[in-house]
Amino acid sequence: AAILLKLGGYGLIRISPMLNPHPPNLMFPIMILALWGILMTSSICLRQTDLKALIAYSSVSHMGLVTAAIMVQTPWGLTGAMILMIAHGLTSSALFALANTNYERTHTRTLLLVRGLQLAFPLMSTWWLLTNLTNMAMPPTINLLGELFIITTLFNWSTPTIIITGIGTLITATYSLYMFLMTQRGSISTQFRLLTPTHTREHLTLTLHLLPLGLLIMKPAIISGLFT
Repeated sequence: AAILLKLGGYGLIRISPMLNPHPPNLMFPIMILALWGILMTSSICLRQTDLKALIAYSSVSHMGLVTAAIMVQTPWGLTGAMILMIAHGLTSSALFALANTNYERTHTRTLLLVRGLQLAFPLMSTWWLLTNLTNMAMPPTINLLGELFIITTLFNWSTPTIIITGIGTLITATYSLYMFLMTQRGSISTQFRLLTPTHTREHLTLTLHLLPLGLLIMKPAIISGLFT
């Protein structure tokens, strides 16, 4: 999710200018699939019981935005796609790392069985909260900047797309909160009374994911100036 999806996005960015202006019979089907995929994969996230599958479908949903923005072939669209790819690469990788820390201790990825871990790992719960807020593009995260660029680009291309992107953003916020509440809140299961404490290497891994995101908020021109 952090590397391979972004390689596909990079390939689209490199190849798309060769097809500029895009023939309508090539562009419209891809745009329709990308926009429809945003809604479908976001909706699938709401009914997932497997934590890892939920994070994976979340990645596909975000890449639908990136694909649509690249196909429009405007400076704002390409800039937004690049920002969101970098931001989501770090966010998605952090979510998978968090899911792995849960799995190593509970040996299950079923959301109904891993509730209430905030009581056992309060510091890890803080990482969960920060990463989920970043995943739903809460201000002032760099994810929000990328999504605003892309939503504005798509709105200028076709006004009705604001409905799809707006609903997609709402569903993204919903399943991000759902993921946090299902894993951290509630009462912990009696079968998880003896849990291994968290390790320094795990906190270091998450720090190395979220620290670049925080630093990019201070100077987004590092990644946003590539196509302006």
